[in-house]
Amino acid sequence: MGTLTPTAIKRWIALEMKRLREAAGYDRAAAAERIGKATTVIAHIETSRNLPAPADLEILLDFYGVPERAPRFLDLTKRAKRGRDWWINFDHGVFDWFNLYLGLETGAARISTVDMVVLPGLFQTRDYALAIMREGRRWDNKAELETMVDLRMARQEILDRPGDTPQIWSILDESVLHRQVGGPAVMHDQLLHLMDLSERSNIDIQVLPFTAGAHGASDGMFVLLDYPPEFSGDPGTVYVENRREGLYYDDKEDLRRFRNTFERLQAQAENPGRTRTFIQNLARELNEQ
Repeated sequence: MGTLTPTAIKRWIALEMKRLREAAGYDRAAAAERIGKATTVIAHIETSRNLPAPADLEILLDFYGVPERAPRFLDLTKRAKRGRDWWINFDHGVFDWFNLYLGLETGAARISTVDMVVLPGLFQTRDYALAIMREGRRWDNKAELETMVDLRMARQEILDRPGDTPQIWSILDESVLHRQVGGPAVMHDQLLHLMDLSERSNIDIQVLPFTAGAHGASDGMFVLLDYPPEFSGDPGTVYVENRREGLYYDDKEDLRRFRNTFERLQAQAENPGRTRTFIQNLARELNEQ
């Protein structure tokens, strides 16, 4: 798949170009005037709709007072233009708002998840994913459903990516582990898979027990994505999903609030060792049914 997808690169260039312009004290109109183009050209760059033309990029970076950063930006721009998002073969079934998440997840160095209803997609077995997705929406045919399950399985390739597997920290509400998605046999296999994942050095899993009481994620799931050094200055992204859409937050204050919530949940949840024992006991109980 490659770590830096065109979608992730375009987003970083957009955020950084906006940040640099604002730090230099210019509005979009001034930047557009400097390159002799319409203000919409700057708007499209800063919203990741379009990549900047190389000549415009060099002029703008000089205008913003950071001409030394041009080689790095030019290199990333070329990589984005040459690259191909790995999920393009599944694109006919991917919601438009989910395309960005696929790019960001693939490029993330650290993924921190909080899930209140079902396991995160990166941890799901195929049978568990099939059961979830079958009930989640109406499908035109079985082939369409199978294709989307294939996509979910393909996302999991980052867990075995040579050299740069992301660090993953997952907090699961206890109800997620009790809910028998697909029936006892499917859930038993899923719990065993979760046990295997929890033994990996780059994955930490914590269960948030019922006894924890009220907590900061009672309004639903969220994912915190942090990026590698290539995306220097990127504050990260919070992703929140509901039935209708996916929402993205990259404002520093929003990120601070979500990070604080995640840290409080880590303190309330069972530690990874106790969580492994909890999952093991649940799997044993299901096997005895």
